[in-house]
Amino acid sequence: MSKFIEKLQNAWDKQNSLLVVGLDPDQQRMPESILQSKTPIFDFCKGIIDATAEYACAFKPQIAYFASQGAEMALTQLCHYISNTYPELPILLDSKRGDIGTTADHYAKEAFERYCADAITVNPYMGFDSIEPYLAWENKGVIILCRTSNQGGSDFQFFESADGTPLYLEVAKTVAEKWNLSEQCSLVVGATFPEELAKVRACVGDDMALLVPGIGAQGGDIEATVMAGANSKGQGLMINSARAILYASSGTDWQEAAAAEARKTRDSINEAREKFLATKKETEEI
Repeated sequence: MSKFIEKLQNAWDKQNSLLVVGLDPDQQRMPESILQSKTPIFDFCKGIIDATAEYACAFKPQIAYFASQGAEMALTQLCHYISNTYPELPILLDSKRGDIGTTADHYAKEAFERYCADAITVNPYMGFDSIEPYLAWENKGVIILCRTSNQGGSDFQFFESADGTPLYLEVAKTVAEKWNLSEQCSLVVGATFPEELAKVRACVGDDMALLVPGIGAQGGDIEATVMAGANSKGQGLMINSARAILYASSGTDWQEAAAAEARKTRDSINEAREKFLATKKETEEI
């Protein structure tokens, strides 16, 4: 088992949470009080991290939100802050990289050295040699796009192979059977498509973690997500919510509102987990 999966499992257990808090800082939506700061992006994200850490199993900074605002240094500082202050919580760097050779080597160094990430999201479109440089970091996680939460994902992800298997399930099968030899791999599967989420879980089995975006602002249903994607222990999911938590309030109570939204989301996930486990027990007793 990779160090990333061990760290994630410990976070699931100790935090009693499957909630991932996404860090997608947008200065146009930040509270006015934060915008007066000399370092608004860092201060806002740090405030969110401190407010929500007790309810989360991981944090997921989206690199584009930082890079587009010239805030890569803020991202570096935030990742180091999480590592030092909340060392039990994994950092999932959402960058969706997808390139080959030395370029992928440098993307891996960016994620795992500069940003101290525990895992990175990557695109499998260019095949195994575009994934291999990340797998060389044996203690790190590699989270591979599979069935994404956006509607346009269906443009290609539903293409069928000769035996009728859609492309997203071919990705899931390939990752589970060929790429996950060191148990480093996870998959991205959107909460907006629970039927496909269930098919991916059935394909990859009980042990692989799934990163699930799409609840909150994107409208994915928490109970449907858990019922479709949880493993036999009622875990196995990293359920991401960003905007609904980050921008729960634009007033001076923004941290308190973010904490309340994170707690509510965590509790809703746990209620769904209880229902899932109860249903599983009833089925086994029949």
